[in-house]
Formats: sequence, C-alpha cells, structure tokens
Amino acid sequence: MNCETCAYYVYDEEYESYICEANLDEDEYAKLLQRHYQQCPYYRDGDEYKIARKQ
Repeated sequence: MNCETCAYYVYDEEYESYICEANLDEDEYAKLLQRHYQQCPYYRDGDEYKIARKQ
C-alpha cells in the first residue's frame, strides 16, 4: 500500500507538501512511530469510484 493512494494523504498549502491526516490520538501515534509496519494499519483506499465501478 502506498501513501499516494491513501485517503488520508492530502496536500497542505501551509507546509507546501503532502501530509498524513489520519486522526490518531497520542498513544496511536507513538505506536505507529515505534513499530515497523510492512503496511500502514491506518491505510484507507482513496479511490472514491472503486465501489461504483463494481455496480
């Protein structure tokens, strides 16, 4: 899974770069930084039309 296809990966005009906007509390964020995941546990597919194509 790739950050570029994640729904939480958005462009921030203030920082002029892409950031992750997953809503994590302090404990979740600390766990994410301490562990080495092969895949992000918070990934959500950003393809809004994926379901519509299946219909």
